[in-house]
Amino acid sequence: MEFRIQVSKGVRQAVIERLQQAYASGQVRLIRRIHAVLLRVDGKAVEEVAALLDLGGQTVRDYVHAFLYRGVASLHYRQAPGRPSKLSKTQRKELVALLKAGPETAGYSTGCWTTVVLQDLILRQFGVEYHPHYICELLDQLGFSFQKARFASDHLNEAARAEWQEQTWSAIVRLAEQKSALILFGDEAGFAQWGSLSYTWAPKGEQPLVKTCGKRKAYKVFGLIEYGSGRLFWQGQTARFTTASYQAFLAEVLAQTQQHIILIQDGARYHTSQAMNDFFATHVERLTKFQLPAYSPDFNPIEHLWKKVKKLATHLKYFATFEALTAAVDKTLLQLQHLPSEILSLMGRYCKTLGAEA
Repeated sequence: MEFRIQVSKGVRQAVIERLQQAYASGQVRLIRRIHAVLLRVDGKAVEEVAALLDLGGQTVRDYVHAFLYRGVASLHYRQAPGRPSKLSKTQRKELVALLKAGPETAGYSTGCWTTVVLQDLILRQFGVEYHPHYICELLDQLGFSFQKARFASDHLNEAARAEWQEQTWSAIVRLAEQKSALILFGDEAGFAQWGSLSYTWAPKGEQPLVKTCGKRKAYKVFGLIEYGSGRLFWQGQTARFTTASYQAFLAEVLAQTQQHIILIQDGARYHTSQAMNDFFATHVERLTKFQLPAYSPDFNPIEHLWKKVKKLATHLKYFATFEALTAAVDKTLLQLQHLPSEILSLMGRYCKTLGAEA
């Protein structure tokens, strides 16, 4: 039969302060020990505490008995003498495999690796306790960096993506050489009048505030970038994207060029409608169309262009009028239009993705 533990308000506060000190100093073993005591004080059963903290039931009982006998003084571990033990080469390889598999595979409920979770993982798996500050250094040595994740659709057709990488792209390049054609990657983007947020330096404790009009009106832009030269074609509008407006944009591009055009586009409805197919059939002598694999924006380098435009034109900016927004976007696009090297730098990342040379 389990007994109920009662402590005074002062003792509880002292335990919490010790817990805060343990977090500050990165003592993961002590953190779990203090949490075990606090959970028992809050009425949790031993087995429940053990399951929550991934401890043995007897370990929890030992922690509680020591606390009842010695109080807050029991919530302490002696500093190990000498230098801390290190992970062997084999253990480092095992750690890399665990990190790549993700925290959920390792039994954690979170999907994010943090220094505290990593500290616990290393202690559990290898019996080695590192300070969180050193864990950052260790991860750097193992070839890891702190990054923001990106979404990858569960609708991905890996076979179609592999075919694009291994066959379609090389066929496009050969066709372009045969026809002396331009290879154009196309896409569209919307720029909202309420602006866009981004990271910036600011005084500690003072989150940057950006004034916004709150209006949902957006500036719509068609865009095409050329693989070989970095040439940029674009057209802005206030109306929504439609097959008719897409046809008008492509017709304007055809009028501005003499070479054959190889157009690479995604599967947006106004790209693949019957009316659009009729347009491509009418202009087959000047225009050849290729579809990117579904849900593969990473295969379209113009996506990087839209990010750059937003960074330069709309991030952390206030637009009192819609005209101010369109002027900022148009100015940025005009500047990039005269900087083909900027466009080619985006293309280089794309070629690296596809395993081709820029």
